Amino acid sequence: MTDHNIGVDISKSHLDVFRLEDGAAQRFDNSTTGFRALTKWLGNASVARVVFEPTGAYHKAFEVALGGVLPLVKVNPLQARRFAQAYGTRAKTDAVDARMLARMGVAFDLEPQAPQSKNIRVLRDLHVARAGLIKDQTRLRNRAQTQDMSVLKRQTKARLTLVERQIAELDVEISALIAAQENTTRTCDILRSMPGIGAVSAAAMLTLMPELGTLDRKQVASLAGLAPITRQSGQWQGKSFIGSGRKPLRDALYMPALVALRWNPDLKEKYNRLRAAGKPAKVAIVAVMRNLIEIANALIKANRKWTPKAA
Repeated sequence: MTDHNIGVDISKSHLDVFRLEDGAAQRFDNSTTGFRALTKWLGNASVARVVFEPTGAYHKAFEVALGGVLPLVKVNPLQARRFAQAYGTRAKTDAVDARMLARMGVAFDLEPQAPQSKNIRVLRDLHVARAGLIKDQTRLRNRAQTQDMSVLKRQTKARLTLVERQIAELDVEISALIAAQENTTRTCDILRSMPGIGAVSAAAMLTLMPELGTLDRKQVASLAGLAPITRQSGQWQGKSFIGSGRKPLRDALYMPALVALRWNPDLKEKYNRLRAAGKPAKVAIVAVMRNLIEIANALIKANRKWTPKAA
């Protein structure tokens, strides 16, 4: 039997679907009814992969409804566009994008991703909401320092109190969700055993990288966007830099790395060694962040807590 490769371009109201093997194309509603119609259209055919791009809130229902039914592959929109351009396709329509996604899946032999649990999806939504409230809190605190009118000070204080209460409510909800399952509780216990990782940072790491414990060192560093990208051509040697990956995870690792510089002797030694070698402080901190996520991955894989090295 032929394994079919499907490309799906997702918009607010509809799904444009392309089946590579026979060139069949169809449009479905981006709704529960449309998802059922898509499944019926595919029939009993063997599907190798269904490739799609994340489109904000519009792909969420599709991913939740079909994650356990079809082998879904979520790809980076920028990489998908670069693939289409390399293929020689300049046009950009929903139908063209669906066709290019199907071809991209075959060209790179993309592996379907394991569906995320409902618990992790809820934790991610709560984390996004909390991050937004933290930004609001910072903005209100900065505004309060420059205001001199009593009415504005009073309103800013009231808003700040509300935001702080909402953050506390989300922290309680996040802690309850983590404690509701044995595996997430154990993972957070392992993460919190590491110097520099507190309850908030552990929850962020668990939410933003649920793959922890299943990857090797290079994979976890690359997925976090902490692996240096080398630039060189002939005799020219450019500066390496980090990028791509999951920026929210990098943001969540920054403060734990600073704390680890004080309380983790090994990471402190690494930081000092890099600084002594002439590396900028930011480069040395990024190296510590990478070590943190690699250690976390190794500990979770071994199912053991962090312990200091014997003297």
